Amino acid sequence: MKKILSIILASLFLFSCEDALVESPKSLAVETFYNTPAEVESAIAAIYTPLRDQGCMGGLYPTQLECYTDFAYGRGSHAVLSNFQGLDGTNQSRIGTFWDKFYLAIRNANIVIKNAPNGSKLTQTDIAKYVAEAKFLRAFTYFHMVRSWGGVPIRTEANMTEQTIKRNTADEVYQLIYSDLQFAETNLPETPSLVGKPSKWAAKTLLADVYFYQGKNAEARDKAKEVIASNKFSLVSVATADDFSKIFGPEVITTSEEIFYLKFSRLGNSMGFGYLMYLAHPGTKYYGGGGYYTIYSTTDNPFMASWDKNDLRYSLWYPYNIGLGATTILTKKFIDPLAPNANGAGNDFPLYRYADVLLLYAEADCRASGAVSDDAMEKLNMVHRRAYGKNPVQQNPAVDFKVADYNKDTFVNLVLRERGYETQFEAKRWFDLKRTGKVKEIIKAATGKDVADKHLLWPIPVSELNYNSAIDPAKDQNPGY
Repeated sequence: MKKILSIILASLFLFSCEDALVESPKSLAVETFYNTPAEVESAIAAIYTPLRDQGCMGGLYPTQLECYTDFAYGRGSHAVLSNFQGLDGTNQSRIGTFWDKFYLAIRNANIVIKNAPNGSKLTQTDIAKYVAEAKFLRAFTYFHMVRSWGGVPIRTEANMTEQTIKRNTADEVYQLIYSDLQFAETNLPETPSLVGKPSKWAAKTLLADVYFYQGKNAEARDKAKEVIASNKFSLVSVATADDFSKIFGPEVITTSEEIFYLKFSRLGNSMGFGYLMYLAHPGTKYYGGGGYYTIYSTTDNPFMASWDKNDLRYSLWYPYNIGLGATTILTKKFIDPLAPNANGAGNDFPLYRYADVLLLYAEADCRASGAVSDDAMEKLNMVHRRAYGKNPVQQNPAVDFKVADYNKDTFVNLVLRERGYETQFEAKRWFDLKRTGKVKEIIKAATGKDVADKHLLWPIPVSELNYNSAIDPAKDQNPGY
């Protein structure tokens, strides 16, 4: 079934060749191409292509972010990231690639937003749906950019042909994100037409996350509660650590937990999830393509050492000496022994799943109200129970946390710790540490290293500075670069 889904997706991507869009954007004549649902669908597929690229979210981007965590370290050319002192030339080049891929996705979204409303064979419902998907993806992309670079040039359908565009403020970027997501949640379908496409619930979840990151906790809580109250999602139950393959495994098409994922398949190099190459060691055979074992941890890392070993999520780590000592451990959260090559994993990238929403709600509710509610504690306990192989929706005194044991501050710290366990290798921890303002404190406690101010934002790439004369390399560059 996963292969059948991939063939369908591949047929859409056939029309969305990145080279064609980059090298010959005029080869798709506007007046003849954006007229039928099939034509617009293929144009929308082009938005996903740069995001899924191995040089972006399909591999290097989550690798980069996971090297910034308190529980893991980078190896090889990524080792410098775990010093928390900024980027060397190699990693500046990598984040330059992220920048280019993100803006290519934004450009492709802008093309749909601009041209779909003029489609001669599209209904108004079709147009609203397609524009909503493009705006959702544009907002999603800008949200990743604004958290990593701060303010960036805003490129929309209105100015996408202009070369020189000033660097906008972070607040201006967020205004566009909110506008796009409000349109998306109104016009996206309740149930996506194809697994991997966003629904209105995905838009609400992303909107909740944007509110959350900006400290708008009441708004984040309320939007997350809409998703929870829809009763469209539920946690996947597990009994053993191996059962997490029902959530993260390469054969999984979708689950009751999936809200919005980037979809991958073993069907050809361009369709696979290359991220696994950075997590695996070839000697383990957990990944058919081999492995770079770029990210690792140790059993004496404070975050790992304090983790209850009865938590099944801890069992997703395993000891493997990679030449750095006997305490070294690697992750098997994402594995695909049958992957045909380095970029051939069939696993999907879980950008938003129901566990995220439950934990977001729990923390946002406590922050907004200033107290620990029974409801917030229950949402946290649902995720915690599942981690111990228990029924997520059935109270269990053996593993449940109790409201009476926590105040606002200790509960927020508890949820942050639980999010750290739950979302490992999903590229979320670094953003959580920055969001809470605890990044320097937590990294220092876990690694003994001081986080330099310059490390908190990525530099505007040289390629942009050379191309865009509206950005002054001296005045508009992020501090320290």
